Amino acid sequence: MKRFHVHVGVADLDASIAFYSGLFGSAPSVTKPDYAKWMLEDPRINFAISQKCGADKGVEHLGLQVEGEAELAEVYGRLKAANGPVMEEGVTTCCYAKSEKSWIADPDGVVWEAFLTNSDSTVYGDSPDFAGLASDNAATNACCAPKVAAAARTSCC
Repeated sequence: MKRFHVHVGVADLDASIAFYSGLFGSAPSVTKPDYAKWMLEDPRINFAISQKCGADKGVEHLGLQVEGEAELAEVYGRLKAANGPVMEEGVTTCCYAKSEKSWIADPDGVVWEAFLTNSDSTVYGDSPDFAGLASDNAATNACCAPKVAAAARTSCC
């Protein structure tokens, strides 16, 4: 079963953890010095926040987290059918997790990721910088919000 994912950049991690813990009625399932994540069942969401020096605040990106290879293949097929430039990142470390992922942006530049998490990581990780794909609201220097060259919008990867 797929899980909706939202990643938000925040100014004050402790204040945001307190706020979202109250909103969700539970403490985060993962807490790091610069990151927190709630894996909720009702609503079924992977909600993450991070505080990075100089990063923009607000929604960084949205996504679909899958539970297995078959679902990942299904969602990857949907990305390609959406007729946008798909950035296939493959196996990577991001947000204290080792995952396989691909990215796409909607016609207005809202960034979406599709991913399968394989294991935890002791480091936050990083992603490549691909200028041009993200919306104006996406964080410009967060690991999980890649930018794809504007030229890629007119061609397939």
